[in-house]
Amino acid sequence: MAPMNFDYGEFTTRNLGFVTAEEQARLRKAEVFVAGVGGMGGACVQALARAGVGRLILADVDEFETSNLNRQVFAFTDTVGRAKAQATAEAIRRINPQAEVQVLGAEWTDHLGDIAARCKILVNGCDDIPATIHLYRTAQAQGASVIDAYAAPLPSVILVRPGDPRPEARLGYPTRGQDWRAITPEAARAAFMKEIEYVLTHSSAHRHVDLAMAAEMAAGKRKRMSFAPMVITTGCLLAYEALSLATGRPSRTDFRGWFFNPYDLKVERPVPAPIAAVKRALVRRFMAKLLAK
Repeated sequence: MAPMNFDYGEFTTRNLGFVTAEEQARLRKAEVFVAGVGGMGGACVQALARAGVGRLILADVDEFETSNLNRQVFAFTDTVGRAKAQATAEAIRRINPQAEVQVLGAEWTDHLGDIAARCKILVNGCDDIPATIHLYRTAQAQGASVIDAYAAPLPSVILVRPGDPRPEARLGYPTRGQDWRAITPEAARAAFMKEIEYVLTHSSAHRHVDLAMAAEMAAGKRKRMSFAPMVITTGCLLAYEALSLATGRPSRTDFRGWFFNPYDLKVERPVPAPIAAVKRALVRRFMAKLLAK
């Protein structure tokens, strides 16, 4: 079949009204880096590509697996076994043949300084704690913003601007001051548990997941649970923030982030410090009992 006569203006014409023509022009020139294009990262990439973002840098170290088919938007039976970043790039070019797409594998961490020096919108879709810490540190050094989400059963989003505190410091990771390459699996797991503590303190996430299975996940006995509506919604929330940065629109999302609860039809924002202190103590006690089972 001969390729269609692609026209960017026609491709993005239905965007107009949600964005102005000037904003669409900015999106065409915008560049976004996405680390991890599986679950929420892949959903974010798809939304950015269909919104008309003109330059995308994709990084992923993995191949699509059968277990990815339940939620990852570029996972199909014919992409299982293929490198995620490469298969995703090919899909993007089928959406927008004029898009400039750069693909990186495991070497992405070596190139991150150069990427962040020119690309100021970084999306974290990877679940590797040391690599994530490296991403945040590099972004701060290069004056780039990081868009991320919590490991939570509820869709969430955070926006960490260059001058904002890093999650590593804000949540009290035991990795502060360490070379990211020297972070041990034990330290990475402890950092992950700090994130889970924050999620349970500031959201109703515990009400919407099997806690016994979650404890097994936290203990490293099973893979992370993932569900298509949650993952894809999260990816779209990440995309909204990236598009706001690219067009220059303001955003109320900050470095603390927020959770979207589709079960109770509400947005859950971080609770005030006095309440958080009480809840945190209860959460720690609860987590200790759960992990001891």
